[in-house]
Amino acid sequence: MKKNDKLEALLKSYQPEMTETLASWVKVPSVRGEAEEGAPFGRDVRNMLDRALKDLTDMGFGPRDIDGYCLDAEIGEGSETVAVLAHLDVVPVGDGWHDDPYGAVIRDGHMYGRGTSDDKGPAVAALYAMKAIRDAGIPLTKKVRLILGCDEECGMEDLRYYEAHVDMPEVGFSPDAEFPLINTEKGITAMTLNAGVDDNRLLSIASGERCNIVPGKASALVAGDVREAAVEAFDFDDEDCAIEVSLEDGNTCIMVTGVPAHASLPDNGKNAAKMLLHVLKEMGIGGAPVALLDETAGSENAGSGLGIAGADEVSGPLTINLGLLSCDHGKLSVTFDCRFPVMFNGKAIRATVAKRLAPAGFVMEEGRLTEPHHVPESSELVAGLMKVYNTIMETNARPFAIGGGTYAKHLKEGVAFGMLFPGEPATEHQADENICLDNIYKAARIYAYAILELCSNEK
Repeated sequence: MKKNDKLEALLKSYQPEMTETLASWVKVPSVRGEAEEGAPFGRDVRNMLDRALKDLTDMGFGPRDIDGYCLDAEIGEGSETVAVLAHLDVVPVGDGWHDDPYGAVIRDGHMYGRGTSDDKGPAVAALYAMKAIRDAGIPLTKKVRLILGCDEECGMEDLRYYEAHVDMPEVGFSPDAEFPLINTEKGITAMTLNAGVDDNRLLSIASGERCNIVPGKASALVAGDVREAAVEAFDFDDEDCAIEVSLEDGNTCIMVTGVPAHASLPDNGKNAAKMLLHVLKEMGIGGAPVALLDETAGSENAGSGLGIAGADEVSGPLTINLGLLSCDHGKLSVTFDCRFPVMFNGKAIRATVAKRLAPAGFVMEEGRLTEPHHVPESSELVAGLMKVYNTIMETNARPFAIGGGTYAKHLKEGVAFGMLFPGEPATEHQADENICLDNIYKAARIYAYAILELCSNEK
């Protein structure tokens, strides 16, 4: 890899501007809301898209607004195009923050706020990598297209729209995961099942905001004063987990607290919905549906109780997250987020879960199914990106698989490339989400040289 002194100087000079841009983006809440005209993912996401459009315009990129679904901008020349895919939307804030989630507070070299690491920080790093290449006047033999989407966290409707209305490049990377490089992404299926509850003591249950988050809170309202029984049923000896009980108009409100995490790594969290299910089952509340859910999904995240556990050599083990749980007017609803290995069949997984829960009256709804994605380690894309990463970081790392789903799946040959560095704590989808500012600058340098490796003769 050939060092470019002008590129290096520009990247260093842009560091304060990168920090300012990221702070301004983090301060714009961009959680999906109700669709409006020109704002298919709600007003807040539209505001974030407009912010990015203005910033890219001011930087001279001439971005395109793809009908509110995403934006794109290009540098370079040539008949081939390499895509860089990042997103502007974020998950809901949740509980447990020590700073304003949209305050972009900087402390000890880290910026705190929702979206700092997932995925506004990485998007800013990629943007300034492209700006540095352009401003350094380095000729490219291929085009590089930055695509910033608005619905990565809620199903990727943005890129499906893009694919239907714009020519999507076949090759590229997404800075929305971890370094060194992810060439394998497990399949994902969201499974919602409903059952009737023939127990008028269970008045309501509420837990979870998105199925791709391990719920950190779960509550239930139970008829009568059963506070003592609820506390006795909570047999989890963990300082991070707790139960609170109170009376509301003669009924018992049960609140369980756990630890949220990303659904692709459910063992990193402590699922409040599962703990609540166990409490209710131990109290004899909720009948067969509650008891069967606790039996099959309450104690582990590998899918053993549901009959779907397994692994393969390419992508590792299956994981499953109980992400949403609710009960209202005698209807119990549960939504699982399942990440399954490359060699597994998503439809068979859904059928097995439906059969396992059917004895308690559960019926599965139609749901989203995303197939696994794999790019061989021998490919030109993977080899080129790994060469850049290993040269800059002075390592001999190799690609690996994840359970998370990124935009890379929308490319025929796409991978996830950073920007979480090995050994760094993952804070996405969690309270106090943050990013190390030095890592943004380091990632921008890696992305700049990665683009040169893929798209120029300067290697």
